[in-house]
Amino acid sequence: MASHSDTLVVFFGATAGENGGKLGSDEREIILLVWQIVDLHEKKVGKLHKCFVKPDTLELTDQCKEETGLTVDDIVKAEPLDKVLQQFQQSVSSEVKCLGRTTYTLCVDSPLVIRQALHPEASKKNLVLPECFFSFVDVRKEFHKCCPNAGPAQKLTLTSMLEYVGLPAVSEESIGVREVRNMVQLTLCILAEPHNHKFSCVETVNYKFDSGTCSKTEPVDSETVIRARGLPWQSSDQDIARFFKGLNIAKGGVALCLNAQGRRNGEALVRFINSEHRDLALERHKHHMGSRYIEVYKATGEEFLKIAGGTSNEVAQFLSKENQVIIRMRGLPFTATPQEVLAFLGPESPVTDGTEGLLFVKYPDGRPTGDAFVLFSCEEYAQNALKKHKQILGKRYIELFRSTAAEVQQVLNRYMSTPLISTLPPSPIVPVPVLTTPPFLPAASSTRDCVRLRGLPYTAGIEDILEFMGEHTVDIKPHGVHMVLNQQGRPSGDAFIQMKSPDKAFMVAQKCHKKTMKDRYVEVFQCSTEEMSIVLMGGTLNRSGLSPPPCKLPCLSPPTAYAAFPTPPAILSEAALYQPPLLAAPRPPQTTTHSPAHTLAYYPPQPHLYMNMNMNYTAYYPSPPVSPSTVGYFAAPPAVAAAVAAQPHHAAAAASPVLPQPGALVRMQGLPYNTGVKDILSFFQGYQVSTWNCEMKACFNSQEMWSQILEKLFVLCLDVSDVYMNFSCSQAFKITPLIVTG
Repeated sequence: MASHSDTLVVFFGATAGENGGKLGSDEREIILLVWQIVDLHEKKVGKLHKCFVKPDTLELTDQCKEETGLTVDDIVKAEPLDKVLQQFQQSVSSEVKCLGRTTYTLCVDSPLVIRQALHPEASKKNLVLPECFFSFVDVRKEFHKCCPNAGPAQKLTLTSMLEYVGLPAVSEESIGVREVRNMVQLTLCILAEPHNHKFSCVETVNYKFDSGTCSKTEPVDSETVIRARGLPWQSSDQDIARFFKGLNIAKGGVALCLNAQGRRNGEALVRFINSEHRDLALERHKHHMGSRYIEVYKATGEEFLKIAGGTSNEVAQFLSKENQVIIRMRGLPFTATPQEVLAFLGPESPVTDGTEGLLFVKYPDGRPTGDAFVLFSCEEYAQNALKKHKQILGKRYIELFRSTAAEVQQVLNRYMSTPLISTLPPSPIVPVPVLTTPPFLPAASSTRDCVRLRGLPYTAGIEDILEFMGEHTVDIKPHGVHMVLNQQGRPSGDAFIQMKSPDKAFMVAQKCHKKTMKDRYVEVFQCSTEEMSIVLMGGTLNRSGLSPPPCKLPCLSPPTAYAAFPTPPAILSEAALYQPPLLAAPRPPQTTTHSPAHTLAYYPPQPHLYMNMNMNYTAYYPSPPVSPSTVGYFAAPPAVAAAVAAQPHHAAAAASPVLPQPGALVRMQGLPYNTGVKDILSFFQGYQVSTWNCEMKACFNSQEMWSQILEKLFVLCLDVSDVYMNFSCSQAFKITPLIVTG
């Protein structure tokens, strides 16, 4: 029997547009329902019922009028769909009871009337369908099971099935009545001898969509996946499931697609339980969700896994609780705690299991992204939470919107799979010479024997860091504390520390992570010397993790600032841009004839002269890790070298145009045009700078236009700390340290 039912209700429906094999493909409303009961035990039939349905739009297509013979006058006085469904339920229940039966199952000729017409229309009109409309038997599939030689179920028709069993088809009746009578006599035929068929292939319609997770190793059939395009950005997985109401979506089978910024791009990948439902979903191409039409295309299983697949244990544990409503929070302060988020949501929207129902999204190095996902046990709590949309937490407004399990996976995959050091493709046009690491930088290594401190108070010094490290201070390498300043010379809140071994670095990261320094908790992460060097050479710390310094990136145009290195022939020569005395040409290594104490090496200028990048970090060394060598230094400005040679105590250095140690060379850009040496010396009052330390230079653009003068000043400072701790803080003009020694 049909799932142990006593009776079958042979059911037929027609719409105001397409009917037959295209039923429901044009979103037209139902205008006709016809049904008749068949007693499976006694092989008896009940009364045939025919009801017109009044649609919201009183309009019939020409094709509908031709096929059905109906006019607007036939339906204008009919009851709406909800009233007709009530009549149906009352009539069937009463008749089944009169037959002495208790249960019944719908029997249809193809599932289109249930899946493509009735359920979608009821969903749009917010109607609650009776339970009987969530299960049915398809007479074509039952006949194919009974008579497999009749042909594939998809190609069977009522006429062909009746011909196969030798029964005449009813053709004189009106639409609906004709189809129901043919289905009834076909049903009675296969119930009787010699077939004695039992209706057992009951199909179901899901009551609701079940969210869940999908593993990257799970096989996904490409014949079950579609791509929906044009979705409202605020739509959730439940909204998409409602759009496909009547079709069964696999558990966790809705994956909202995100753009590069982590925001929804109006697309989603949907996975159905089988290819039949996928094919029916394709028939909903350009159906409407609200006022927007949605495009539906085929997709592949690989595309679905790329979006929805995940292997994170943290996400799997977070999503292990079923029947939860997921809300995404965006724009959280980076210092927000779980308790602050719970207080923000308030008692009217309690989070499932308290802090266990919160999932903060973080970068691979542990920094928060400002996103979080929250679980609620019911729709009411979620609605209360959504009322907090754009309310203030701390000093930031918070965005709240519905989310999905697949989106949780996708967001976590996107952030956690970001490489710590992003790589960029090499330039296909111009080969760029690799700039070697300055001698005072630690040798790059992938050994994770360093730690990074993030979130330091801006007033914190080296002493504060050593106190913060506590007993682990003894494990720091000599000269191994490196503060990081921003382009304005101010503390960035970051520092790198070289430890004696990876084990020591691991212990520091474990024990000092989120310890407090001056009322602020400091995050401590283990990293490698290579990663540290990337930042100290001018690399960036941005939302994608660590990026190489500009000197490691392709440069397709000549630098517009002070050129420290020769460029390939494909790039314009510096001589075409600047006068020769300005350019510091590199010299080959040579053996000095004077004491190293009187040698000043000119190292490459900071890489940020080549390219503007966000959040460039400049290294500040309290004490350089190693002593600079004499390899790869650059010539001093001629006038400064001549002044040095003229000094009596510098006679030994006269043969080589280099400056005495210790000291540092800085360049000032953006000076007023009427600035003189005395003005510069007045600016540097209090530091060890004398008149012979200053050299004014006028630089011209490539057209050598006097109106485009760029003035630069070279100053030799006798105190290196003056350069980094004071000069670089100026906001009036740009000061660039060119050399560090000592």
